[in-house]
Amino acid sequence: MRMFNRYVPTLIAKHVYRLFTGHIYIDGRGNFDFHQGMVQAQSNADFEHYRTVKEINAEIRRLKEQY
Repeated sequence: MRMFNRYVPTLIAKHVYRLFTGHIYIDGRGNFDFHQGMVQAQSNADFEHYRTVKEINAEIRRLKEQY
């Protein structure tokens, strides 16, 4: 599990893209799981959680297009 003290979508996307499966914690946003290189929303997620997942996954897609 990696802990991020700040919400920086590009940095988090690089971490998820590199490790492919695992858990992350973002201070002020909560816990997130990622599988197959994409962040997954939890079953008890709120609107802020979904928005964070969408932003990080958009950055991951951008990284995939670059490489």
